[in-house]
Amino acid sequence: MTDIKHIRKDFPALDNGLAFFDGPGGTQTPRAVADAIHQAMLAPLSNRGTRTVAETNAERIVGEFRLAMADFLNTEPDTLVHGRSATQLTFDFSRHIAKHWNPGDEIVLCRLGHDSNVRPWVIAAARAGAVVRWIDFDPHTTEVDLDSYRSVLSEKTRLVALTAASNLLGTISPIAKMAHMAHELGALVYVDGVHYAAHHAVDLGALGADFLVCSPYKFLGPHCGVLAARPGLLEELSPDKLLPSTNVAPEKFELGTLPYELLSGVTAAVNYIASLAPTRSVHRRENLIRAIENIEARALHLRGRLERELGAIPGVQILSRAKERTSTLLIDLGDRCPVACSDYLACENISVPAGTFYAYEAAKRMELPAHGCLRIGLAPYVNDEDVDRLVHAMSRYLRA
Repeated sequence: MTDIKHIRKDFPALDNGLAFFDGPGGTQTPRAVADAIHQAMLAPLSNRGTRTVAETNAERIVGEFRLAMADFLNTEPDTLVHGRSATQLTFDFSRHIAKHWNPGDEIVLCRLGHDSNVRPWVIAAARAGAVVRWIDFDPHTTEVDLDSYRSVLSEKTRLVALTAASNLLGTISPIAKMAHMAHELGALVYVDGVHYAAHHAVDLGALGADFLVCSPYKFLGPHCGVLAARPGLLEELSPDKLLPSTNVAPEKFELGTLPYELLSGVTAAVNYIASLAPTRSVHRRENLIRAIENIEARALHLRGRLERELGAIPGVQILSRAKERTSTLLIDLGDRCPVACSDYLACENISVPAGTFYAYEAAKRMELPAHGCLRIGLAPYVNDEDVDRLVHAMSRYLRA
């Protein structure tokens, strides 16, 4: 199992005594990532090139970033696009892809998704005159309704936007099966992998995704986004860009000078995760798989503790119920205000946010209150003592 004591020493943010259960919103940063960002900014650095040390540093940083994320997502380096966030990338690619849509075309969206993989497509569809169809999910089991998915697919379907794992509920969708169904009709598949990538080793080809976005700050890295495309697909798209800028993919999608320091941080985050593999291989991809599986196994153990111990407190209802899900729990407190509970926990140095977390359609489908619910998310540095603190604090609050 993961050496949690060793891991916790790598996170300076833990020194102030906070217990962090807000991983789905963004993880804390290990020292190695901060050091990489620091070193990149202090080293000679300029626009990319091959003449000076500053130019070659920039070139090296970009190359290492693409190689690291290619290993992380099991794809090719030239299929990766850096962006400010997954939201920004999805808005950009919704415009690129929608250039090929015509009035009467159809797109399929999932009510389980984060709004970043819903609203950009709704807006793009409205501009193109395309029709939006919806995949439902069962609010009781919190699992995707495959019958509803089958019913909305047709020969008019041009794109299906799927959520690999719900950031609200933790539900993992059967992406490979759903992607195969879409591809049989010639539709593209765009996958929000933001929450999923923090808990499972992503394999772009095995998932069947034509496009997938993720956010390194959800897996110990800096604040940015990454898009991966099926090999060869980026060459088929024509983004709006400056006239002098390159027509070569993936650079033609990356507007302006890249933030080299953030790219260094992403590479460091991938390397740090790989370093946590319980047994080492010479291949980074293999180490990533072993490390991520080991980390999530421990997180699921802690999730089980939380489900049993919080579920025994009167007034607590656990809304995350899917058979396949991440180590994330959505908690309803009945007539007690989740925001007030979150505030109380913050006073106890425990970070557990309340809300609906941009999962607008999912919250509406589940008829959640406007202020939402508590979301408990586990990250690699959370330990049993953190869980003890959270359970005891919530018990005190709810029994008061």
